[in-house]
Amino acid sequence: METIKIQNGFFGYSNKKEKNIVLQNVNLTLEKGKLIALIGENGAGKSTFLKSISGIIPPLDGTIEINNIALNKISAQELAQKMSLVLTDALPPSQLTVYELVALGRQPYTNWLGKLTAEDKEIINNALTATGAIDYKNKKHAEVSDGQLQKALISRALAQDTSIIILDEPSTHLDLINKVQLIKLLKKLALTTQKTILFSTHDVDLAIQMSDEMLVVLEQKIIQNTPCKLIENGVFEQLFKNENIIFDAVLGKFKVV
Repeated sequence: METIKIQNGFFGYSNKKEKNIVLQNVNLTLEKGKLIALIGENGAGKSTFLKSISGIIPPLDGTIEINNIALNKISAQELAQKMSLVLTDALPPSQLTVYELVALGRQPYTNWLGKLTAEDKEIINNALTATGAIDYKNKKHAEVSDGQLQKALISRALAQDTSIIILDEPSTHLDLINKVQLIKLLKKLALTTQKTILFSTHDVDLAIQMSDEMLVVLEQKIIQNTPCKLIENGVFEQLFKNENIIFDAVLGKFKVV
């Protein structure tokens, strides 16, 4: 079942005088139960794409459907019940515990007082348990490690109970072990919860090994396929055009030469 469908999408920025097209002729479908990696060079348009499909900035042209409904027909509250975001922006200073941070994921469903029901609390605890953040739920969010905070933010997205989770470079600032653990967690969650999980990353080798599908941004276009098919089609050889880096199709990874 598809959760995001884009037809003839043009993405970028515009003002009264001109349009700055970053991505063009984007046609793709994202399905539930898959972990999908978004990769590309710096400035290629990854963040613009994520902001566009999450309703932060409008597309310049084309259509975006979320669960078979046009994005521009969905209210902000309805969208918050269909899609959750985990962004790279630093959290504002606060004394919130990890539990309280995760509880914010229930805001699209609570009344105007933000009062949690027994069902809300069960969903929050299930989300904390799914990521392992339950072990430090009473710690202040500013006191936990980067890896623990990422798990807490993913827990918040799970507590939001949406069919789609979008993460912007969630493995930034993590060491290799925590990067692997994080992506393995996302893959497990996509399978067990049957959510569509889309994440942008610069950890291309890990994405190739662990993603179900990949979106590769190349020359203002997005190429969608499985990692194996992208390797077969020579897509990764075009990704970083630099004499110091080559893609080894046999090993399925980039090498420094």
